Amino acid sequence: QVQLVESGGGLVQAGGSLRLSCAASGRTVNMYAMGWFRQAPGKDREFVAAISWTAYTTRYADSLKARFTISRDNAKNTAYLQMSSLKPEDTAVYYCAAGRFGGTRVAVTIGEYDYWGQGTQVTVSS
Repeated sequence: QVQLVESGGGLVQAGGSLRLSCAASGRTVNMYAMGWFRQAPGKDREFVAAISWTAYTTRYADSLKARFTISRDNAKNTAYLQMSSLKPEDTAVYYCAAGRFGGTRVAVTIGEYDYWGQGTQVTVSS
């Protein structure tokens, strides 16, 4: 079992930055790929970014890759999402997820992930 806890969300003005953290505990999460998803009110949960357990591979939603950066620190069992130049449309609950696939693999679909955090709210004011 893996437990994921997100933090770092909050209220920020448009153009600002936030760094989300996802602290993992339980099984050896270093062997898990990590992903970030988000869900805005009234919308489906969507893929944001993913990183392989070695950090060799990263993947981003095309519309976000210029502004968001995913990273991980396996020594701290923590994944991060650095968000910059935030826009009101980035307002959503952000979720981290862990998937039991190793090597350089990443995943972009919800169903491929095995564990989820409870989410952290990000609100961007105009």
